[in-house]
Amino acid sequence: MRQMVIFGLGYTATRIAAQLQAAGWQVSATGSAGDIDFEDDAAVTAALAGASHVLSSVPPADGVDPVLARYGDSLHHEWIGYFSSTGVYGDTGGAWVDETAAVVGRGGSGRRAARSDADAAWLAKGARVLRLPGIYGPGRSAFDKVRDGTARRIDMPGQVFSRVHVDDIASGALAALSAPPGAYNLADDLPASGAAVTEEACRLLRVVPPPLQSISEAGLSPAARGFYSENRRVANGKARRVLGWRPRYRDYTSGLAAILAAEGTDGN
Repeated sequence: MRQMVIFGLGYTATRIAAQLQAAGWQVSATGSAGDIDFEDDAAVTAALAGASHVLSSVPPADGVDPVLARYGDSLHHEWIGYFSSTGVYGDTGGAWVDETAAVVGRGGSGRRAARSDADAAWLAKGARVLRLPGIYGPGRSAFDKVRDGTARRIDMPGQVFSRVHVDDIASGALAALSAPPGAYNLADDLPASGAAVTEEACRLLRVVPPPLQSISEAGLSPAARGFYSENRRVANGKARRVLGWRPRYRDYTSGLAAILAAEGTDGN
């Protein structure tokens, strides 16, 4: 029986765990939904000793990757995976970026540097590093923001972001189980502005979109303002070629429509 240890059984990793278990895998995990306490060194070490595969979805904290810091010396497994971020590429002015592009911020300070350093450290471990853009899916999409009144339409002509449906991350991670080590971008085929996604969600819900605002009018948090300071399109060609992966939801329109259909609702 194949055995997987997942560090951080959260929104995305939960879906991967469910699919592995359905295929007959034994899965142990840390996190609030897991069966192992991350702080219990003996329990984690025992789980790792019995595992063939390890996946971490835990981001850096306080400038350090907590999984590598605590358990890095125990990671010598048949397969290692890590969820990174396409934020490691920095701002490209809207240009397309693939895995051959430079990763920015390594060796520096701040959130980007921590993420970039973790990305490099997991690659050095021989991991399949899955670089993810904005994640959306059931319970975590533009619909939720529209419904709770927090949706915004920021007027920034020419600015786009890439995104990926949570189920497409799961299928990409499963495809990576038979792939060589390295970095892989998992993103859909249609980068788009946040405003366009909000507008589509409002169209499907049959509600009036929120007004267009400048970034200063929106009253965004520093983290959100930082998000809007970058502009890039993420290419998924390597994942298609090497993993044989294809996003089921090739763009935000199909992804949002599927979420609404799964809810069993028709607009309002």
